[in-house]
Amino acid sequence: MVTTTAELETVCARLSGAGFITVDTEFMRDSTFWSKLCLIQLAGPNDEVIIDPLAPDIDLSAFYALMRNKKVVKVFHAARQDIEIFWHDAETIPDPLFDTQVAAMVCGFGDSVGYETLVKRLAGGSVDKSSRFTDWSRRPLSDKQLQYACGDVTHLRKIYEVLARRLTQTGRARWVAEEMAILQNPETYIVQPEDAWKRIKTRFKGQKGLAVLVEVAAWRERQAQERDLPRSRILKDDALAEIATQIPRSIEELDRLRAVPKGMSNSRSAAGLMEAIERGLAMPEDKIPVVKDAEPLPSGIGPLVELLKVLLAMRCEQHEVAQKLIAKIADLELIAAHEEADVPALSGWRREVFGADALRLKRGELAIGAKGKKVMLIETTKGGA
Repeated sequence: MVTTTAELETVCARLSGAGFITVDTEFMRDSTFWSKLCLIQLAGPNDEVIIDPLAPDIDLSAFYALMRNKKVVKVFHAARQDIEIFWHDAETIPDPLFDTQVAAMVCGFGDSVGYETLVKRLAGGSVDKSSRFTDWSRRPLSDKQLQYACGDVTHLRKIYEVLARRLTQTGRARWVAEEMAILQNPETYIVQPEDAWKRIKTRFKGQKGLAVLVEVAAWRERQAQERDLPRSRILKDDALAEIATQIPRSIEELDRLRAVPKGMSNSRSAAGLMEAIERGLAMPEDKIPVVKDAEPLPSGIGPLVELLKVLLAMRCEQHEVAQKLIAKIADLELIAAHEEADVPALSGWRREVFGADALRLKRGELAIGAKGKKVMLIETTKGGA
């Protein structure tokens, strides 16, 4: 394990000459709001390294500089959580970026394909699961635990090489690049307290209840971030929902709510929570979010949605790409209901694979037929019945 800044700088200098490196992390989040980075695993074509970010006085600047080095492709599997940590710790997003989970979906390996599957199918290896539930913050770590952690980047080298080659052969590297742009957008990782209410599942009696929920959820989010505690350790979702429904106006009323922990009224947080309730009650009407019920689908579009499902399955099988990556059922319903729905399937590479034909099918320019066991698309007279 690399445990000193000098060792880390030497390693990163060596890896900066590689065309690509594979990257993974181990972290803990059981008792904190922010993920605690416990290990960083790196591998180049001829190197495997484990960095200990918990080592005393180690400075990770060289690592983050490597993540920003545009000459080196950074390869992850399911990168989002790793990048969230890097963004929070150092406002760094790896660039260039390659996510093998996304690439595998583009190459026809199914929806949200797991690392273990790719190791077996593309690298001819296997993953020892016995150390999966390790407490990575504990020291020392055993050789077996370190070997497990290192395996997350050593197999990834072969997986990357195979997928990158397939993307080049099929001309789909651009498809993956569009998805990487989303992962590299800082807004993907910024948690706005004012939006925290959206994660709470509850119904409201009037706009005031919604306004109170907006403020108390934002209060909880700030408390969780500032104190680095899980949201549920501050106040559970059902307590926020009950507060928004009952709207207590005093500490005594707050204490009588079933979902609010006993003793909350005597805690240092009670005053701030009550202030948040009052802010919600004072929120101007034009500032209260508008929550619209799901728009009912037009009657009679059910058969069209079913046809779009068939078309999606056909196109995804033809192109060997995961259906989940192209469109969800809700997207198909919107395409059926609107002329130009605001869904990913109607833009970028997804439109080329599926969206354009979906609109042609809807306009009657395409039909779906069958010959024996084969389903096929049939060109029709434009706009025909």
